[in-house]
Amino acid sequence: MDLTEGAERKKIERAKKMMLWFGIVGMVMTFAGLTSAYVVSKTRPDWLSEFELPSAFYWSTIVIILSSLTIMAAKKSIISGNRRNASAFLVGTLVLAILFVVFQFNAFSEIISRGYYFTGSESNITTSFIYIIILVHLAHLFAGIITLLVVIYNHFKQRYKKGQMLGIELGATFWHFVDIMWIYLFVFLYFFK
Repeated sequence: MDLTEGAERKKIERAKKMMLWFGIVGMVMTFAGLTSAYVVSKTRPDWLSEFELPSAFYWSTIVIILSSLTIMAAKKSIISGNRRNASAFLVGTLVLAILFVVFQFNAFSEIISRGYYFTGSESNITTSFIYIIILVHLAHLFAGIITLLVVIYNHFKQRYKKGQMLGIELGATFWHFVDIMWIYLFVFLYFFK
């Protein structure tokens, strides 16, 4: 590769990273708006101040933190040339992501079993906000799962190696963002009742 190709590749990598960060900033603004609306709505007389978060949310928090650790381990394994470990960690991240989704839907079931629905006469502004916030996060998580699938596919096609890590770097950055966003939302919902 000559100097011009290397400079061009660096520009493309920088542009792709900037696009990802612009997207992340937009997503942060979405959640900032949702959580701000939640805080403002707490002054309503029909707000449930004693609402307890479902236990499945606690478990999903542990699972998503583990998934951040496994994707970091996958990156380190690729850099060190250990493809077998990288494969295991990437598939492990995907399994943890699916487990996170299962816990989220278990939490919804728990909320419904308490008699709170998203809409209708049995709904409540508090739980409606929780449903919306979690569903928007799940939409981003599904985008993260698609990203993980692309990263896993490219890994098995041997497209990543030391010095050629852009795809997995972008995927891991997005995955860490989704993880951090859930931790923020969980802490927010836990403390702002």
